[in-house]
Amino acid sequence: MGRGCCSSLHIPLSQRWVPRSGLALIRENILFGMGNPLLDISAVVDKIFLDKYGLKPNDQILAEEKHKELFEELVKKFKVEYHAGGSTQNSMKVAQQTFSLVLLLPLKAMDFRISGEAPSCQKIRQKHIICLKWMIQRPFKAATFFGCIGMDKFGEILKKKAAEAHVDAHYYEQNEQPTGTCAACITGDNRSLVANLAAANCYKKEKHLDLEKNWKLVEKAKVYYIAGFFLTVSPESILKIARQASESNKIFTLNLSAPFISQFFKEPMMKVMPYVDILFGNETEAATFAREQGFETEEIKEIARKAQALPKVNLKRQRTVIFTQGKNDTIMATANEVSVFPVLDQNQSEIVDTNGAGDAFVGGFLSQLVADQPLTECIRAGHYAASVIIKRSGCTFPEKPDFH
Repeated sequence: MGRGCCSSLHIPLSQRWVPRSGLALIRENILFGMGNPLLDISAVVDKIFLDKYGLKPNDQILAEEKHKELFEELVKKFKVEYHAGGSTQNSMKVAQQTFSLVLLLPLKAMDFRISGEAPSCQKIRQKHIICLKWMIQRPFKAATFFGCIGMDKFGEILKKKAAEAHVDAHYYEQNEQPTGTCAACITGDNRSLVANLAAANCYKKEKHLDLEKNWKLVEKAKVYYIAGFFLTVSPESILKIARQASESNKIFTLNLSAPFISQFFKEPMMKVMPYVDILFGNETEAATFAREQGFETEEIKEIARKAQALPKVNLKRQRTVIFTQGKNDTIMATANEVSVFPVLDQNQSEIVDTNGAGDAFVGGFLSQLVADQPLTECIRAGHYAASVIIKRSGCTFPEKPDFH
């Protein structure tokens, strides 16, 4: 638990307090994500291992035929760590950690509604309290995730790791392809990443998403997030979820994810775009998107403004566009204005790995969005999550966030 939290309290479910104002109740399956699940396998290796598989010390590549034995050898020869990975699943993990463990509410805004006395809590600065964990009373599967894995050892480990992160993962399991993996081969301060998507590419809408029990989980959500990478796998699944969100006046969010998505998957992306309520991306992805859309500008604020103004189906929700720029200001375009938000000051010597920063930003942002917090607070939470992730290897989160 975060500072000031009374973690020993055990309030019966019938006596949970519910805020009547200032925050929406976080409930199970309130946030939905779909994407390419990968089992991240990290290990400190030697130069001999890198040379054997033709790896550069600091690189990101897709696995080729020559890397076929790499993953098993990594597990056999080195001490490995496993984490549930993949872009969307990373964001779901971070969101779950952020809103499961720490959320700050103005004390004056709270109206406790339980039988008996409201739980006492240590007051901290500016009369804020850390309280959400009391509301949920258990590892709370607020974040749901769909994706495809194999029926194999790595698939079982991935299910276990997703459960440990308290993400409600419902995988489509098939035996044609092995579970997708990403090997992080660490030498000193360098990480050589080798991704084998495998089963992640095999998601089938009609065999998983269309099943009644799974679709009910989709319908339970109020915020949806999908990384653009999934456009390469099942654009029909994305479109079905996007239409569901629009028809229900719920929030559908999409990430540009990588420049090649805007370049080579432009058609499926632009079929989904009219349903997008919040669009995420970084400065490089934004620039490529602008070129492909013929925006005729390289100025990121103008790109954000033009992306915001693209045609939209659900006019009850105006689109918001959010572009991160690493250590530079984050840009947000709404129907009324384009705003800038400075990131948190960061000691450069503390930065270990920036690969998961974008996923973490989205996770932090979504953790506050599902709680009906203002967009400015969502961005603040995104900056916080990213600042924590980049101090660690891989997209991993410390046990005790201290988001104030």
